[in-house]
Amino acid sequence: MTINLPQIAADGNDMATTKPQGEAVRHFILQNIAKHPTDIAGRVSARFHITRQAVHKHMSRLIKEGLITESGQTRNRSYRLAVLADWKQSYAIQPGLAEDVVWITDIRPLLGPLPDNVLTLWQHGFTEMLNNAIDHSQGAHIGVEVRQTAADTEIIIADDGVGIFKKIRDQMGLLDERHAILELAKGKLTTAPAHHSGEGIFFTSRMFDSFDILSGGVSFSHAEGDANDWIRDNPQYRNGTAVWMQLRNHTTRTTKKILDEYVSGENYDFSRTVVPVVLAQHLGEPLLSRSQAKRVLARVELFRTVVFDFSQIVAIGQAFADEIFRVFAQAHPQIDLQFTHANAAVRQMITRAQSRRGPVR
Repeated sequence: MTINLPQIAADGNDMATTKPQGEAVRHFILQNIAKHPTDIAGRVSARFHITRQAVHKHMSRLIKEGLITESGQTRNRSYRLAVLADWKQSYAIQPGLAEDVVWITDIRPLLGPLPDNVLTLWQHGFTEMLNNAIDHSQGAHIGVEVRQTAADTEIIIADDGVGIFKKIRDQMGLLDERHAILELAKGKLTTAPAHHSGEGIFFTSRMFDSFDILSGGVSFSHAEGDANDWIRDNPQYRNGTAVWMQLRNHTTRTTKKILDEYVSGENYDFSRTVVPVVLAQHLGEPLLSRSQAKRVLARVELFRTVVFDFSQIVAIGQAFADEIFRVFAQAHPQIDLQFTHANAAVRQMITRAQSRRGPVR
């Protein structure tokens, strides 16, 4: 099945058969209708300084093309994006199941004429996540779902295996699944180092508008424009692992832009990481001890630049700050330790620890 998506420029530029203003209006409608199903006409009118009658002409055209649907009457009328593709398939995990073959034969034809940069993002993300399920899940089956509208595409890859967070927890001897998510957030984590670099989930999570891994009653989430990764309780998904990826059909993001944020040098090394410190909290406990700091510091020696993100952290203890910004810093002078989003109380503790460093030998 091939979906014929509208040729819409991401910046609203002129296309061969439509006026620049009309193309921009259509793009705005498609990108905003999901959040504003009942007042989209008013928002378009205000945004482009056109009459509601002109807006409704654009809406009628989109309805005729099958890109949006309407329901209700007059003041109760609402609009939504039409579902252009809704596809599901199950695959048995067995010799011969290959992620590139599934991409070429099943997934790529579904996605339609998307821009090259978007297709490259999807190829990277889909093949990485499907390969992880094939190689690591220890399950019997993998289910794949694709859902597409004129605005965005979603893909879910779910297996019936042991669960990614549980596997990491057990292999690394961690306290619980939440600490496994902290290690995933840092990057360079794999349970099979002979076959994987540990970079797949880290980079894939940053290539999409929204990215979630659900397993063992919790989920790991990353969203575009959000510096943090998040842990959420998800009791409805306890068995196996599900990966959910969502991307706008006309984003300007590229794989190169994502890689350039974290890699450097002639060898394009993965040398920079951002550690969301809030993920180290266990059930909201305050970050006070050296053992908690050592949990935050686990494996950061693999990077040349480490940025500790203190978003949502109200305060830290003297021992916690000292372990990171004095003890570890003195033992690893080749690593550039930075911090961001620290409030006054946290910054005071960090500055105090840094001021007590001895001379570098």
